[in-house]
Amino acid sequence: MSIHFDSPVLAIFSAFCAFGRSAALTIACAAFVASADAAGVLSLDQALKLARARSQTLVAQDAAASAARDLAVAAGQLPDPTLTVGINNLPVTSSERFSLTDDFMTMRSVGLTQEFTRADKRKARSARFEREAEGAAAGRELALANLERDTALAWLDRYYQEAIRALLVRQRDEARLQLDAADAAYRSNRGSLVDVFAARAAAAMIEDRIAQSDRQVLTAKTMLARWIGTAAAEPLGALPAVDVVFLQSIALDAQLVHHPTIAVLTRQEAVASAEVDIARANKLADWSLALMYNQRGPNYSNMISINVSIPLQWDQGNRQDRDVAAKLALVDQSRAQRDEMLRARTAEAQIMLQEWQSNRERLIRYGETLSPLAAQRTQAALTAYRSGSGALVGVLEARRGEIDTGIEKVKLELETARLWAQLNFLIPSDHVTRSPRR
Repeated sequence: MSIHFDSPVLAIFSAFCAFGRSAALTIACAAFVASADAAGVLSLDQALKLARARSQTLVAQDAAASAARDLAVAAGQLPDPTLTVGINNLPVTSSERFSLTDDFMTMRSVGLTQEFTRADKRKARSARFEREAEGAAAGRELALANLERDTALAWLDRYYQEAIRALLVRQRDEARLQLDAADAAYRSNRGSLVDVFAARAAAAMIEDRIAQSDRQVLTAKTMLARWIGTAAAEPLGALPAVDVVFLQSIALDAQLVHHPTIAVLTRQEAVASAEVDIARANKLADWSLALMYNQRGPNYSNMISINVSIPLQWDQGNRQDRDVAAKLALVDQSRAQRDEMLRARTAEAQIMLQEWQSNRERLIRYGETLSPLAAQRTQAALTAYRSGSGALVGVLEARRGEIDTGIEKVKLELETARLWAQLNFLIPSDHVTRSPRR
């Protein structure tokens, strides 16, 4: 259980720790401060847990599975018997009209009819709903995978939008320092008014980009709130290991067999196969038994009637056999759709893996070459300006290039992280053993 500490309390305790001399006290203080810093922080794992707890789609899928299981139990039972009550041969003319006892043919009847559905047919119908329940469970897995993916994408989008804003804020502070320097140089006759206006324009441009970034951060928070509610306003925790995925290029076919979309189609094929079993069972007709007791007047004998009803399937070739053939065709359709979807998902995952790997290589290039060069260019332009051998315009241009390079790097990190989320949550996190690939 995490304990939340207000900033003043944390500051006081941190100051107290600064006077500690023992190693034990130093370690205890460090643990305390780390625990306090972690309080109220929204990690990606916490966001996923909140999304799962808040989702109504998962509730709906659970309800669908429960309904199908109940229907499976009901389908395995015999049909309800039918109670029949009536009056037969009631006279409506002559002196005996509407009399229940005078005419020997008048009978008051009560009967019971029961259809005896074959056990294998009831079993087939029950199995069909069991397969449907399994399909609903697979649909839940698909909904869970989509939920985790979308939540992760929203969390990552907010994380990197805030990173872009932080980068712009740092550049704005530096731009203000440059503006102050340009004003001071102009007042001391060491600079021009053009430099002042250029510095002001650069600062204003950064302010505008910060305003745009604020809107993007707000949009990202709104999208995250779609999945986790008010907790989306909390500060974000550390970035997860987005340089690790569990999918392997050489084993995609085997891994994606368990993809929820493929599982749903597999369950649909199982339902279609169950329909075939029902159609085959229907080739053997059910029979019904009816028992009726007929009461007549006191001067006449009471009677009972026993009837057995059996449907005559006189044209099975054009009815029952056609039904079986149609159900078999639907099985072939479901199997073909599943195989085609597996190929499509495999190709999509392969492309995402390739893009993810390419982006990681580009990020290495940014870290080792592009970003250092942009910073060195800015530093060189600033040194030249301070020594009087360069213009402020060159400094501002170099600074703008450094900002653009930094933002492009963060955007590339976001794109790479989004690919990671799409790959890592193809299958729900609770239902896969992840063997990392870097």
